[in-house]
Amino acid sequence: MNTLRWGLIGASDIAATRVIPALRRLGHDVVTVFSSSGERAKAYAAENGIPGAVSALDALLESDIDAVYISTVNELHHDRTLAAAAAGKHVLCEKPLALTLDDARSMVAACDAAGVVLAANHHLPGAATHREIRRLVEAGAIGRPLAARVFHAVQLPERLRGWRLTDSARGGGVVLDITCHDASVLNALLGTPLEATAVAVSQGDWEGSAPDAVMSAIRYSGDVLVQTHDAFTVAHAGTGFEVHGTEGSIVATDVMTQDPVGTVLLRDSAGTREVPVENRRDLYDTVLDAFAATVAGEGTPAVDGVGGMRALAVALAVDEAARSNRAVAVESAQESHA
Repeated sequence: MNTLRWGLIGASDIAATRVIPALRRLGHDVVTVFSSSGERAKAYAAENGIPGAVSALDALLESDIDAVYISTVNELHHDRTLAAAAAGKHVLCEKPLALTLDDARSMVAACDAAGVVLAANHHLPGAATHREIRRLVEAGAIGRPLAARVFHAVQLPERLRGWRLTDSARGGGVVLDITCHDASVLNALLGTPLEATAVAVSQGDWEGSAPDAVMSAIRYSGDVLVQTHDAFTVAHAGTGFEVHGTEGSIVATDVMTQDPVGTVLLRDSAGTREVPVENRRDLYDTVLDAFAATVAGEGTPAVDGVGGMRALAVALAVDEAARSNRAVAVESAQESHA
């Protein structure tokens, strides 16, 4: 097993609830946490059993760590990644990779130049359910894909109802929080996104200026059409993912989640049957194992920097489409990385 010494950039909820437990299950060392507030860093370290706590980023980057996990507010991902790359540290960055494609491009370039791994913490593509869906489509189980639907409308937990609802300038809003996750799944399955249209609104009974619900229509190469419904406002819908083709349909429920759950059904001329899903590992274990293997020269990230940029490109197109009330072209990762 490949293990690393980690520094946390950001004393975040996602690190405490998902990433730190996964790191420890896999035998990694969580060495230090950085927060711009020294008191917050010390309290977080005590709460999570982390030996070191610093309020200066240089102190973390100069310490004996191999990699950083960046889970600060979205607007800081770019600068923190560039600093980590300059210090020779491998980077796992929370989604969205950045707030602009120019920033994402510079992050990928900086990590390439420094010879360090950059990955985006998109947990869904590596889920056993989504791997099985891709296998079915690649094997021709539904014929030629024609359309997909994503149901990813959930209720935002009360503990997270802060900047995500109130501060678009910091990357708040449902599109950069959830739609980019949809895009990571869709891109892995369908290939190249071409254009998007969308409607976004604010539905919640909270004070918030960033949109908390959005529906989008996205066209992929081959004229595959995609519908998405993402929200912070829906408590009981559950999540789902459907892919419809010329010879059949895949209907998956409870698969747009952080947990290794969900059911995959295949419907075709022979009827409807459940598809067995093997190797249901924790999604964050999967991401971290792939990251560590890449650092060791033995694999590739679940979603690398360019993959994170491709997901961001879709989310930015959906966001602009909702703001402008027009169809918006999705910039390709190849163009961004040129």
